[in-house]
Amino acid sequence: MKLWKQTLFVIAASAFAVGASAQTKLKWAHVYETSEPFHKWSVWAAGEIGKRTNGKYQIDVFPASQLGKENDINQGLALGTVDIIISGSSFASKSYPPIGVTYYPYVFRDADHLLKYTKSDVYRDLTKGYEEKTGNRIVATTYYGARQTTSNKPIAKCADMKGLKIRVPDVPAYLAMPRACGANTSPIAFAEVYLALQNGTVEAQENPLTTIEAKKFYEVQKNIVLTAHIVDHLNTVVSGKLWKQLSEDERKMFTEVTQEAAQKASADVVAREKELVDVFKQKGLSVTEVNRDEFRDTVLKTVKFEDFGYRKADWERIQAVK
Repeated sequence: MKLWKQTLFVIAASAFAVGASAQTKLKWAHVYETSEPFHKWSVWAAGEIGKRTNGKYQIDVFPASQLGKENDINQGLALGTVDIIISGSSFASKSYPPIGVTYYPYVFRDADHLLKYTKSDVYRDLTKGYEEKTGNRIVATTYYGARQTTSNKPIAKCADMKGLKIRVPDVPAYLAMPRACGANTSPIAFAEVYLALQNGTVEAQENPLTTIEAKKFYEVQKNIVLTAHIVDHLNTVVSGKLWKQLSEDERKMFTEVTQEAAQKASADVVAREKELVDVFKQKGLSVTEVNRDEFRDTVLKTVKFEDFGYRKADWERIQAVK
């Protein structure tokens, strides 16, 4: 009888432990629309992690700024309001400035260059520096798209932007190209950009073609200018608190799953970008090619790396990635 009771106790304790582990709920936040690949593959990754841990981790994904704007969710990693986020290195640079060099205009040649960078020593060094500063772990990086400019007036060269009221994210690196060309920048929150363009608060904005489509900016802008001034990316970031709680096997699995999701999302963005120039032309927008070297040279002459806390040596190492 005594042995039978002990066995029952062990079974009950085991069942309780399984039940308790199933209650580990995590919040994964981002600011993008549900129609975008960043959300689609985040949901897939959340489900995959749940499967691979037999339900130990239940991850709910909150899109479209539901848990706050980009600054909010970055701060939420430390506050404990979110566990995982997707966000650009531009926001990570507010905690660790050197990582923001990836947002210096024209640092990347194209998507392929960016994705090769994510496998480089300079990437490992910059993400390690961010982790040492914040405790948060960058586990994957996704190609977000080449940032293009939309405007209510035609733009053929850098000087045509002089005096233009343009919405730019509230991050120094994003300001570099517009300000070098003489534009007046305004840091309107991402969720409010459509209305600001519609009511004339600003005359222009800049984002990848896929975001211009998802946020329907083409409805309130007449011109798309292919400046490709920043080849943009998003990091999948795990909070320091969660990362410390994970076992080594769990850390490896979280990394593998999020990197697979990043690869799939990147491929979706690359494919869609190739289609969108014709899509926007069919919608009646003017799509203009510009001399990017002219824009790039203006930035290099005007904007110093040190002004943003970047290191030119990091920029040079990225340039050398082949």
